Amino acid sequence: MITRSDIESAYERVQSYLRRTPVLKVEGDALGIASPIVLKLEQLQHTGSFKPRGAFNALLAKDIPPAGVVAASGGNHGAAIAYAASVLGVPARIFVPEFAGQVKIERIRGFGAEVVVTGGRFAETFQASRDYEAQSGAVLVHPFDEFETVAGQGTLGLEIEQQMPELDVLLVSVGGGGLIGGIAAWYGNRIKIVAVESEGTATLATALANGPDAEITPSGIAASALGAPRIGAIAYEIMRDRVEQAILVSDLDIVDAQRRLWSAARLVGEPGGVTALAALTSGAYRPAAGERVAVLICGGNADPGWFTG
Repeated sequence: MITRSDIESAYERVQSYLRRTPVLKVEGDALGIASPIVLKLEQLQHTGSFKPRGAFNALLAKDIPPAGVVAASGGNHGAAIAYAASVLGVPARIFVPEFAGQVKIERIRGFGAEVVVTGGRFAETFQASRDYEAQSGAVLVHPFDEFETVAGQGTLGLEIEQQMPELDVLLVSVGGGGLIGGIAAWYGNRIKIVAVESEGTATLATALANGPDAEITPSGIAASALGAPRIGAIAYEIMRDRVEQAILVSDLDIVDAQRRLWSAARLVGEPGGVTALAALTSGAYRPAAGERVAVLICGGNADPGWFTG
C-alpha cells in the first residue's frame, strides 16, 4: 500500500521538475451552480496534464538503461514520459492506439519521442509496448498501475492540501485510477473524495459492481484520456474502502462543462480533464450546505477548435 511517506518522498524527488499549479475560486453563478467552488488548475502543468508527476517519479526512481523508456498511452501519459525523458536525457518510444487524438500524438512527437500507432484497442497498444520492452530492454512505465506512477500522482494530493487546508470535498476524474488512487493514499479518510467517470470510460463503477478484474471497452469523447480497459489494482486496493460509488456523466454533460469553464474563466479543459467538473454542472453531485468543494481540472490537451463547433 502506498503511504503518505512514499508520497512525500516522491514530492521531494520531482518537485524541482514540476510547476506548482494554481488554484482559482470561481463564483457559483459563473458556472451555473449553487455555490462557489475552487479549481485546482493542473491542466497548466508541463505537457498539459497531471501526468508528469508520475512520469518523473518513475524515471528518477528507476535505473534507466541505454535503450531508454517505453510507454503505452492514449496521449497524456505518453506526452509526460516523452517530456520527462527529454529533460532527463534518455530515449523514449511511445505506443498509442488509433483513437488517440492527433493533438496528443503531435505533443508526444514534439517532446522528442518516437511514436508508434497501433490497433484500435488499448490492450493491443499495451501488448506492443510489452513486446518492445522484452525485445529492447527498455524500461516500461505503466500509465496507472505502478507504484512509482501512483505515488507520483499522489503529490497532487499533498499540494492541494497545502493550498486548500480547509477542504471538505474533492472531485476527481477517473480513468485507470492512478490519479485518484494517489490522492486517496495521501488523504486517507480526512476529506471526501468523489470519483467521477464518463459513461464510456466507467472502469471504477464497473469494478465496484462486478469486481476489480472487470474490463470495459472504452468509448466516447473522454476515451483518449480516461480510456483504460480496467481499474488499476493498486488504485482499487486503496479506494475499495473509501469510495462507495463512481458518479457517471454523459458526453453531453462533459461538453457542457467545457463550455461553462471557458465562459466563466476562459480556461480550456479537455474532456477527461473536466469530467469531474461535469458532475457539479450537470447536477449529478450536489454539495451539502456549507461543504467546501474543490474540483481537479486534470488536463487541457483539447483540440483548439472544440468550442467553435
